[in-house]
This record gives sequence, structure tokens and C-alpha cells, in this order.
Amino acid sequence: MSDATALAGHIAAGRITARSAMASSHDAAEAQSGLGSVARLLPREVALGMAAAPGPFCGVPMLGKDLGAATQGLVACAGSPALRSRLSDPDEDSPFFARLRAAGALPFGLSTVPEFGFALSAEPPEVLPARNPFDPTRTPGGSSGGAAAAVAGGIVALAHATDAAGSIRVPAACCGLWGLKPSRGALPQGPGFFNNLMGVAGDGVLARSLRDVATAYELTASEARGVSADAAELPLPRRPRIALALAQRCSTADQDAARATAELFAATGCEVMEINAPDALGAKCHALAGRILSLSQAEWLDTLGVPDAEVSPLIAACRARGVAITGTQAFAMTREVAQLSHFGWALFDRCDAILMPILSGPPPEIGHFDFTATDVDAHLAAMEAMAPNAAIANVCGLPALAIPAGMADGLPVGVQLMGPMGSDAALQRLAARIVDALPPIPYPAPIAGMPQ
Repeated sequence: MSDATALAGHIAAGRITARSAMASSHDAAEAQSGLGSVARLLPREVALGMAAAPGPFCGVPMLGKDLGAATQGLVACAGSPALRSRLSDPDEDSPFFARLRAAGALPFGLSTVPEFGFALSAEPPEVLPARNPFDPTRTPGGSSGGAAAAVAGGIVALAHATDAAGSIRVPAACCGLWGLKPSRGALPQGPGFFNNLMGVAGDGVLARSLRDVATAYELTASEARGVSADAAELPLPRRPRIALALAQRCSTADQDAARATAELFAATGCEVMEINAPDALGAKCHALAGRILSLSQAEWLDTLGVPDAEVSPLIAACRARGVAITGTQAFAMTREVAQLSHFGWALFDRCDAILMPILSGPPPEIGHFDFTATDVDAHLAAMEAMAPNAAIANVCGLPALAIPAGMADGLPVGVQLMGPMGSDAALQRLAARIVDALPPIPYPAPIAGMPQ
């Protein structure tokens, strides 16, 4: 298998050095600049001089995301030139990155995101858009689109990602990758909690293998010291009941991929049933997530003193939408998160996990999300149309595992396995039952530095 775990194994065995692996990734990032996946790199000699700790990711180069958990020397600017001119590089890692670095991973750059993470694509202003390595005319998804493009394009084997409305799972589906949106409270978001978003956002990684995602989760989960108690591990029964939920808006290819994956689970002894897609809950969660994002952008820009003239028209309109939310309305939103989370638990009254498509169709073309527009509602509707019901996991605090489920017309197709809060590890063990039976993904490039 060609993944971060394998690369670390080669380094530990002395077949290659951590320095040569880093040199290969750094070179690949520069050679594939047209992919638009990397927002910023550490200087080459700085990156080559980093020492790798022993561990499961010993010497593995990785990218942070230009949004979310902070890594030493690389300030996250959310794809915004206005923030880039105002923020300073941190002197130390956040707990999330400190744990990965202690296990040997070496963050040496940041991946591309849309401005303020506000799209399911990654096309920030003033720079090249992130492109899908399988078809450069299409998006790799978002907001963790640069991360997905870098992993699928072979620049790195592992990349940081965040998910506030599908932003781990959507890029995973667009680029044939694995990714876990974790349970609320499972992973650290401190010390700043800048991307907490009333609890709807979470950090994770994108990778080519389930074992990489599982290792990263094991390394970073627990003792989050956040706003809630750690999510207690919730096991699944020996014969899990998996509910197949197919939104009618999803394409035939996406529905077929979900059905085929359900058959793989059934072959391992799981009980599979079909249920109606939770569209009503999904609509409520998406609407609330959209209001939270608007409120967050207003607070972010006001705190840093960024005028509308320094952001795109869409972000300015989103900010105005957030400013218009009163204090009492914002307080009510926190209660709505709690209420919808309660309803999220009810999804599992008659099943243990829910399997459904991630996307409604193939990744859209570059430019699908227009930041020169000012209709925020239309923009949010386009996001929901691309990834139906994605926000359920975010607002309800549920874990959701993105699974690469094959190819359709030359593009990857992904599905997601969603479980009750705390079932993160159990979902990964469940997916491990079928990992060897899944259709292979023909990535466009090998992982940089991997011995052939």
C-alpha cells in the first residue's frame, strides 16, 4: 500500500531519509504549482532542516490547512489577503499539530482554501485556484480542496483538513480519499478555538488510506480540553445495522456507489436496511450552519478591523448578514444547535450507522462558486445542492467517515458512513471490514518520495 504509513516505514527502515522525503515533497509542490493546492511553503532549507520524531508518521511531510488548527511558523489566513497582512506566524504548534509532530509528521506548508473557507471549492482571491488532479477543469472540493488536491496529486501523503459543512468529506469524495469528520469534542481545537463555530467544526486529515486516517485520529483524539467532555467511545454491535439513505437529488452514479458499498457491508454480516434520506433535518442543519458561518465572518472581520473593501463582494455580503443577527438571535442559535443535536441522536434509534452519498454528482467545474456575487442565500443553496445533508454531522456533532467508493466517468465517487456521537473509532473498524473489497482509485501521481 502506498500511503503515509508506508512512507514512514521506509524511513524507519533506512531505505530513504526524512530529509530526502521532504525534499521530494517540497520539489513536487513547486513542480505542481499549477495545481494550486499549496498556499504557502516554508523555505526549502527550513523544511529540510526539521528533525523527525520516531513514531507512526516518522519523517512524513504533511501540509497544514490555511484555516483551523495552527502549526508552528505558518499562520492560517483563511485564504484572505486581508488576514495575511494582519496576522503573525505562531511560535508553536497547536495541540493538534503538536501531537502529530510528536508522532513524526513534519508540517512544511499550508494548503489552499476558499476565502474564509466559505465554499465547497478552493479558489481564493489573487492566486491560482486549487484544481482536481483527476480533471483540472474541475474543483477538488472545499474548503479543504487544496489538501485533497495535494494528497491525490502525490505532493504529500497526509494533509490537515477541517469540516464545518462537509469540508473534509466533500474534498475526499472529489479526489478519491479517506477522511473523518470527528465527533464534537473528540479532537483539540485550542488554545484559540478560532474555528469552533458553536461546535459545528472539527479538524482531521485527508489521506489515501483508512489506516492513515485511523492512526491520525488515534494520535490526536482525547484530552481535547475543550468546551465539552471528551466524546466517550461508543462501540457498535457485532452485527451492526446499517441504514442506506439515498437522497433523490443524488446522481445515479452516487446512488449506485452507496448501494455497492452497502452490499460490501452486507457481505461481512452487517444488517442493511434502506430508509428515507433525512432531508428535513438536513435542511434545518444547513440553514443553521449558514447563519453560524455568517456570524463568524462578521466577528472575525470586525475583530481584526478588516473593511469590506479588502474582501470579496460575497464575503462582504455574508458579513452584513452576520452583523444583522441580533444578540438574542445568536443566543437562540446556540439553543438550536443543542435541539438539533438531540434530534441527531434519534437518527440511530433503529440503526447503528447511516450510509449515504457525499455528493449529488461529479465535482463541478472551476468557477462554480462565484465570490463576485452578493446573494448569500443562493451561494449557500449551491453548497447544499452539491453535498445534500452534509451539515447534519456538523450541527449534530456526529462523526462521519468519507470512503472512496470507486470511479465514474474518470472521476472518483465517495460515500460517507455516519454514526452517533463517540462512534468515531467504531466507524473506522467497521469500514476496515470492507477496505480490501473497495474498488481501487487510480491516483494521477505517486506519492512524492515513495520508493518505487
